[in-house]
Order: sequence, then structure tokens, then C-alpha cells
Amino acid sequence: MTLRTLAFGLSATLLLAGCASDTTQPAQYSGFLSDYSQLQPAQSASGAPVMRWISPDLNLQRYTSVLVEKPLFYPAPQPNAQVSQQTLDEIANYLQQAMQRELAGRLRIVQHPDQDTLVLRSAISAVSLSAEGLQVYEVLPIALVAAAASTAAGTRDLNSEIYVELEAIDGGNSQPMARVVRKGHGLQLENDSSQLSLKDIKPALDIWAKDARLFKP
Repeated sequence: MTLRTLAFGLSATLLLAGCASDTTQPAQYSGFLSDYSQLQPAQSASGAPVMRWISPDLNLQRYTSVLVEKPLFYPAPQPNAQVSQQTLDEIANYLQQAMQRELAGRLRIVQHPDQDTLVLRSAISAVSLSAEGLQVYEVLPIALVAAAASTAAGTRDLNSEIYVELEAIDGGNSQPMARVVRKGHGLQLENDSSQLSLKDIKPALDIWAKDARLFKP
């Protein structure tokens, strides 16, 4: 088996796994979180399927402030003609602002952690586009991060998806309190010449932010 054939097969497996489920598959975990072994299927406050772990020591009542770190891209993004670096930066900035906006109604927003601070750190592990009704024979090698649909997709609509991995950490002792891995769906793009913009992904980011505010162990 050649390296090219192996890469083709791996890429097809990753893409099809993503299309087959509304949750991030283990093969798509980025490595940003230190431990994925305890993740279990669960539902977010909005009813979306997620993979989640919650520490038995988590007591939300003891936190009066929250520090929302700016989301990272992990692994490093690979911008292209359809998913630009500017769009990726706008997505990360907006997600941080949306989380702060929603959580401000529940906790005090701070810039430096204290004993009563819950620190939220997150990574956007993929921003991808795939053709609606994609068939197996149309799957071409595709990067998981900032992935764009092949021109083989023609003029069909493109589905936009974004993946995030989030960890909540106790600001006093730096112990992990919760981990969440989830996938979001943005708006459809008209065709494979359309550029992804922040507005296409905003619906998913807004839902994530609201779910953070409504989170219950």
C-alpha cells in the first residue's frame, strides 16, 4: 500500500465518521485535552449530543467568577481559499466574546484567576466543509482543520461544521473540573466557490455559549 493510498483511506474514514454522527468521534480528538478516556455520551442544556466528563468534586456554588480564555486552534489551522485565516481569527474572538456575554449573567468575568474562579480553556479542533449528499467515491484527501470541499462536489450546497474541545479548571488548585467535546453545525454555503465567514458559523457558537451559561452537572 502506497503512502498516498494510506492517506486517502485515512482521510475518507475521518470525513465519513464525521458525517455519520453528531458527536465528535475518537479518531477526531485533537490531543488538546490531557485525558479523553473518561468522556461519556451526554446532552448539553440545549439537547445537543456531546461527549462529557464531570469531576465528582465539581461544586458550581463555590465559584463566583469565571475566566474565559481565548480559544486556541489545535492543531494549527491550515487556511485555504474557502476558510481564511481572518475568518478563523474572527471565529475564535467571537466564541470568547459570546461565552463572556452569556456567563456574565451568572458569574463575574475576570482576567486573572483567583480561588473562586472557574477557568474555561478551549480549542477549536476543526472547521470543515463537506458537500451535501457526499458519496464515498467523491471523498478526496482532506485536512481535518480548515478543510474545504473538493471541486468534485460541483455546485451542491456545502455543510459547515465546527468542532470544539473545552476544559473547565479550578482557578485555586488548577484541577480539571469538567471536559466537553462537541460538534456544531453552521449554515449551508451555496457551492464550493463560496467562502466561509463568521456569520455562517455564528449559530453554532451562540448555542455553545448559551449551553455554557445553562450548564448543570
